[in-house]
Amino acid sequence: MSNNGDARKRAYDVGAQAARARIDKEAPHLAEALRAVCGSDIVVVDGCYDHVHLVLDSMQMPFVRVPAEALGRVALRPEQLLIVNCPGQIERDAVGRIRQFVDDGGSLFSTDWALRHVIEPCFPGTVDYNGTPTRDDVVRIEVTAHDNPFLRGVMDPSDDPQWWLEGSSYPIRVLDAGVQVLVRSSELGSRYGEPAVAVRFEHGRGEVFHMISHYYLQRTELRTERHAQSSAGWFEEKGVPMPAGAADLCVGDVESASSSVRLVANLVGEKKSRTLKGSDKS
Repeated sequence: MSNNGDARKRAYDVGAQAARARIDKEAPHLAEALRAVCGSDIVVVDGCYDHVHLVLDSMQMPFVRVPAEALGRVALRPEQLLIVNCPGQIERDAVGRIRQFVDDGGSLFSTDWALRHVIEPCFPGTVDYNGTPTRDDVVRIEVTAHDNPFLRGVMDPSDDPQWWLEGSSYPIRVLDAGVQVLVRSSELGSRYGEPAVAVRFEHGRGEVFHMISHYYLQRTELRTERHAQSSAGWFEEKGVPMPAGAADLCVGDVESASSSVRLVANLVGEKKSRTLKGSDKS
């Protein structure tokens, strides 16, 4: 597959269809929660470098978008998921608002440079940027706890998804023992000093998720013969129908897109499920 925008969008669209089909079959409680999501449940802060809203679009998930400079004036509610795209350059008055939002039970998900602009000022002493920016690179990733509800179905033992590191991405240094590394990469650690790809920690009644690089992946790297194979075998392996538009996509393309879609589906669905049950923290 070429790495143009249309092909990448198709990889996400078919990956989303596969993820939703697997969720319907394997996690009916999550499927029910996702169907109950309404537009105000997810607030996406625009960023010029990352585009998590495109992943939500591929899932046909409703959300509200706000510019970064307006975040300090947005009324946030504990039942919401707040997504801050890289670079996350928020105004000073938004720092306290985000911290209070999470303290009250809100969920925050941020990417790449938001580590320095959002996470460090809002939650000092948890994680920070290690000062060693990455090159434009692709690394293998490994899920550290397959039974974690946020990671369920993200990767199967036979999968080998790749994670694209944008040039000058910020490696995540873990400072507090309460921070859980959800996804790691040995290659990331050996090249740039820190193996964490995705982390989670609790604050007050809420929780924070952060990931290195951009969540909307711009490309994959077909490292192995399996990655370069037609995606038809991948859909058969997962037990879901191959959607229209997937015929010319490779395993590597669909596998990486499907993994990122499933992770954000888990974040959205678990948050909504807890809200529906009347308890905003597992």
